[in-house]
Amino acid sequence: MYADGSGVPQNATEAVRWYRKAAEQGNAVAQFNLGMMYAQGSGVPQDEAEAVRWLRKAAEQGNAAAQNHLGWMYKQGSGVPQDATEAVRWFRRAAEQGHARAQNNLGWMYDQGRGVPQDATEAVRWYRKAAEQGHAVAQFNLGMMYAQGSGVPQDEAEAVRWLRKAANQGNQDAQQLLQKLGYK
Repeated sequence: MYADGSGVPQNATEAVRWYRKAAEQGNAVAQFNLGMMYAQGSGVPQDEAEAVRWLRKAAEQGNAAAQNHLGWMYKQGSGVPQDATEAVRWFRRAAEQGHARAQNNLGWMYDQGRGVPQDATEAVRWYRKAAEQGHAVAQFNLGMMYAQGSGVPQDEAEAVRWLRKAANQGNQDAQQLLQKLGYK
């Protein structure tokens, strides 16, 4: 309530205090939220190592959002040594639970060959899972795979279909590409 200002004045410091009480009792959602507060420096000084500590606790309990964010921190080397293999491990755990952002991230790792052998077919598989859930970046990525014939047969109509879905959600890359290609 304090984090969102729902029913009480918004107060990040108070939010941290209450998240910490629940997090210390093992509540995975509170651990995730506390980790994010440290990652963003909201209500506490920014501390990526402390963010990782709390995110890991939540991730190990199966919290998909924490798993995805922990994967991102390994991908970027934020609060932990950069480690693409470890990033893939956490993205996969979240992706297998249906977390769209993690599915897109895992697709990107396959697309780029980061932490896994490069595999366009596997990239398409994960992009599609996220795209079908309405994830705009994944829709753009899937559209690009169809446009390039990477991991799927080249198919302009299918590329445009996915790029339009992304563009309709405000994805500027998709909007610009469609305009460049002469599509509205």
